[in-house]
This record gives sequence, structure tokens and C-alpha cells, in this order.
Amino acid sequence: MALPAAGRAAPAMSFAAQPPGPGGGSLRRPAAAPPAAALRLGPLFWPWEKVKVGPLSASPMGFGTWAWGNQLLWGYQESMDNELQECFNLALRNGINLFDTADSYGTGRLNGQSERLLGKFIREFEGPIKSPDDVIIATKFAAYPWRLTSGQFVSACKSSLQRLQLDRLGIGQLHWSTANYAPLQERALWDGLVEMYEKGLVRAVGVSNYGPKQLLKIHSYLASKGVPLSSAQVQFSLLSFGDEQMELKTVCDSLGIRLIAYSPLGLGMLTGKYDASNLPSGPRSVLFRQILPGLESLLSCLRKIAEKKGKTMSQVAINWCICKGAIPIPGVKTVRHVEENLGALGWRLSPVEISELESAAMASPKKMIQNVFQTA
Repeated sequence: MALPAAGRAAPAMSFAAQPPGPGGGSLRRPAAAPPAAALRLGPLFWPWEKVKVGPLSASPMGFGTWAWGNQLLWGYQESMDNELQECFNLALRNGINLFDTADSYGTGRLNGQSERLLGKFIREFEGPIKSPDDVIIATKFAAYPWRLTSGQFVSACKSSLQRLQLDRLGIGQLHWSTANYAPLQERALWDGLVEMYEKGLVRAVGVSNYGPKQLLKIHSYLASKGVPLSSAQVQFSLLSFGDEQMELKTVCDSLGIRLIAYSPLGLGMLTGKYDASNLPSGPRSVLFRQILPGLESLLSCLRKIAEKKGKTMSQVAINWCICKGAIPIPGVKTVRHVEENLGALGWRLSPVEISELESAAMASPKKMIQNVFQTA
């Protein structure tokens, strides 16, 4: 990976149509990408430039689809589907080709709705999709207690493919480890990943919610079967930033595993849109009420840097993830979300700004609650 000349910042993203304001506008890819600098600091930033995820070439940021079908936490209604299609189309036209989902996304009768919608949006996209790399669907398979054999895990993959109406997935991921409560089931799930890879159902395999110790174990096991581990998805943000996350990042770097950062905006806490008197509706309000009062210093630092760079707080928080070498996958529900998140690309935080953000994050008395399935 090339590095830019010292002291030269990456150019701000320039689109043909972009009204004033840090996050708004109808974004379109320029007619031609600017020439690459001789040297570049850190990872790639333009959405049409790609980073490697195993054999895949993915955009430096993807989008998460947890909200697509989730009525309880995110207030999904089927009337949103047209705008969700616009979100998908806008992202794809602007170079974003990684979309993360799961077979458990969707509440009640809408279970699997996220996958169904992605499949529909791919089929109805009004534009060329010339190769498998044009759209990378990364699906996570739940480690349900009734999935006890490798064959059952492969069947879960086939069910996801049926909902997506695809022949093969970009990345098939184990949603969480059962090592903490059902260690015997874990090996069957690993074998399921091996089988779906060998059968050609997935182009790459990954895991989610694995800590560094368990990640080393599954990497070694898969390698013994001739299957590369391409990605590790974990909660990673300025609210989930500590020794364990950085140890995991170090392990990923040493093994050639791409870190995918979910919840890069801390479920919305890093956007600056909420405070103690303005909380989101639904279950998130309970968590926000606990954590937000301790984030004044971090949010103030985010706001200061955002104002200086003419960006939004969300764009700064996402750009921090990219600067750490991760692929952030912020969730999107509206076209406005897509437009704002695209503004996290095409520029980079300076080393001083990164240090300021991390110092403020480390000093915050409250951190994001970790996923209950996260392993060591």
C-alpha cells in the first residue's frame, strides 16, 4: 500500500453535484479519479478504490443492514422499502460494494427480511453489475442451539442464498462463537464454514464477535483444512476502543485478516444528534441514558475536529475507523444517511487529530457495552 507525501492531506472528495453543507447533497462519482499520490498515509479512502478482504476487492467502507426488517430497535416498516432501495442504489453508484447482513436480521415474521431486501435491490438495480466484486454480500449465520452439525450450518447458508436469490455469497460469516457456553458445537460450526467454502457457496469466510484468542484458534483450524480466514467483524469505534480491540487488530494484521468495524457510530451516540434531553425512541434510550452523560469530552473533541474540517461528527468518527485500517459498516436507513456517510471518504484525519480523539475516548468514564457473545 502506497503512502502520501508527508504533510500532504488527501484531497477532499469532489462530486459533480453537492449542495453546501457537510453531509448533504446528491453524490455522484467524478468523471475521472484524481491521480494517485506517490505516497499515501494509511489505507485507501476513495470509494471506488478497493481494499483486500481475502480474495475480494471491497470498498474502504461498507454499509450495514441490521435495521432492514428490525421493528423493535430500529422502527422498520415495509413502507420504508422504496427509500432503502434508493439507499442501495446511491451507495452502489458511488463505489460502495460491501453490504453486511445476517440470517437473523428482521424481527418476528420479518426474520430474514434484510437478506430478502438486498436480493431484491440487486435484481432491480438499474445499472451494470458485471462481476461478483461489483456487489459483495457478507452474511452472518447465527449459531442457534439447534444448528449442531456442519450440514445444518451449510443448510443455513443455502437458505440465505435462496432469500438473496444468489448462487454464491461474497463472505459467509459465523455470527458469534459458542466457545463460552457450548464448546462442542463450535467445532461443528467451523466445519460448516469449511464445507460451504469447499462447495463454492461462499467466496470467502469470516467470523464476528471473536476475540484475539479465539480468532487465533479458528484461523489455525481453518488453515489446517486449506480454508483462509478473510475477515473478523467486531464492535470497533471510539466508544469501543481499548486494549482488547487493539490486540485483535494486531492479530488480524499479523494473519492477513481484514477487520470489519460494526457500530462505528456507537448506535448513534457519536453522531452528536442526541443528548440527555433528546434521546432516541425505543430500547436504545436506556443505553443512551447510561452512557451519554460521560461522553462530553469525546463529543466535544469530535465536534471541534468536525467543524475545523468542514465535516460532520459522524464523518469524523467513521474516518477514524478507516484510519485504523478497519472497514467500517455504518447502518443506513435513509438517503440522507448514505449521503452523509459517503462524506467520510476522500480525506483523512491527521495523526494529531487521531491522537486527540483517542485520548478523549480513553478518558471517557463510559464505554459501549460489548456484545454478550463476544469472546476473549
